[in-house]
Amino acid sequence: MEKTTLTTVPDEDFLRLDNQICFSLHAASRAFNGVYRTALKDLNLTYPQYLVMLVLWEHGELPVKRIGEYLRLDSGTLSPLLKRLEAAGYVERRRSPEDERSVTVRPTAEGAALREQALDVPRRIAAATGMPLERIRRLRDDLNALTARLDTADPDAADCAAADG
Repeated sequence: MEKTTLTTVPDEDFLRLDNQICFSLHAASRAFNGVYRTALKDLNLTYPQYLVMLVLWEHGELPVKRIGEYLRLDSGTLSPLLKRLEAAGYVERRRSPEDERSVTVRPTAEGAALREQALDVPRRIAAATGMPLERIRRLRDDLNALTARLDTADPDAADCAAADG
């Protein structure tokens, strides 16, 4: 059996929607968002807000910039999320006395208490996948490795022969 490589796949196959890994990831992401919407409804959180709370529950008070680094979000996207979380009473934002440009965020008592209510969310999401936990972990590891590779990729300098090996 002939090995399929980047150079042996016909050009027209590369332009088929069902062959696009990016579309498969996009579709899976949208499906996850739907499941999370249901799972997070009782917590009054959106999925992006949930991610912010996960970071704060894990790390405690953090500068906004650091939260953005963890979540791969810019401040223009993160600031409105934090404002809504603050309005809901889940977080408190404070300007650093040492550096007025730096804002830190920490969970309030209500935000910390929300963590207990969120404990079943990951189990509900895992169950919704219908996959064993070990397979979910392998998939997550594969996606993390893919992300790391893409972060350092230069698509203009891509060498198809290198990817064939």
